[in-house]
Amino acid sequence: MIIAVDFDGTIVRHRYPKIGEEIPFATQTLAMLIRDGHRLILWTVREGALLDEAVEWCRQRGVEFYAINRDFPEEDATGSGFSRKLKADLFLDDRSFGGLPDWGTIYHRIQAGKALDGEWHRLGLYEEEEEKRGFFSRLFSRD
Repeated sequence: MIIAVDFDGTIVRHRYPKIGEEIPFATQTLAMLIRDGHRLILWTVREGALLDEAVEWCRQRGVEFYAINRDFPEEDATGSGFSRKLKADLFLDDRSFGGLPDWGTIYHRIQAGKALDGEWHRLGLYEEEEEKRGFFSRLFSRD
């Protein structure tokens, strides 16, 4: 699976342009995903020296990304066929709908082949919506 991973707020706490403290188990989980054969792409707003700093920070913790801000390492960002739209199977980002689950949950969902199903509400990220009942149902119910 090709997995795009944000940096600030996903791997580390938001302290941009500084690098915040690591979110618990982020780099360990990413390293495990790489060992399991997944291709990880660092997909971040960081550029230049700030990007280099983030890549090195990850490298020091055992996370070597397949590509950085592109689909594959050799992709030429100046070419006419270049698209900023990544072709990833999964995006891990704190700004995703519903937020970012903990890294243990992320790993187990990917390993179980359930990363792409729509059952994230079962992880406790969303509050269950109370069932809406009609007037007569409420009037004559026993609860």
